Amino acid sequence: MNGWRLTSILSLLLAAMTLGLAASHGWDVEGVRLAIRATARTSLVLFALAFTASALAELIPSAATHWQRRNRRYLGVSFAVSHFIHLAAILALATLDSALFWKLTNVATIMLAGTAYLFIAAMTATSFDRTAAWLGPRRWRLLHLIGGWYVWISFAVAVGKRVPLDSFYWPLAVLVLAIALVRLFAIVQRRRREMPRAPRVPA
Repeated sequence: MNGWRLTSILSLLLAAMTLGLAASHGWDVEGVRLAIRATARTSLVLFALAFTASALAELIPSAATHWQRRNRRYLGVSFAVSHFIHLAAILALATLDSALFWKLTNVATIMLAGTAYLFIAAMTATSFDRTAAWLGPRRWRLLHLIGGWYVWISFAVAVGKRVPLDSFYWPLAVLVLAIALVRLFAIVQRRRREMPRAPRVPA
């Protein structure tokens, strides 16, 4: 369960889950909505694993966190697969019931999510050795830093606006907040280690 094999297995499971949920309701609107909700959650979990991989390996070194950091690229690509399946399900809903689709969303949400998908596509495209080398280390880090935080913002907005409507979203909101805190805490710890220590004054 490492490398591209991990991505392949997760992608197959995601596709099977989505098809199973949609088929369980005869491929109707309710089945598509189930698939949308399920892939939104799998996307958040996979994003959390990829986005916090390096930070957790620094803060809590263990076999699990080192595996997470070693497979950060493959978890990130798996997140992209999950989220593009999520997009396909959303487009299916728009086709099946456009009135319901526009009741559940608006132009501002579409613009926010659309920009997130552009970042996801760009980060996925540069998750391969050849494309990463073509982009260069500095621009690669900048793209994945800005893109990662933008995707986090899109999750925070999507989950945050649903918390007052359904208590089920509280654990998801906690997870979204924890993702940011882990990243920020790791940055603080890293800067503390890099700060020059004052020389000791002999007694």
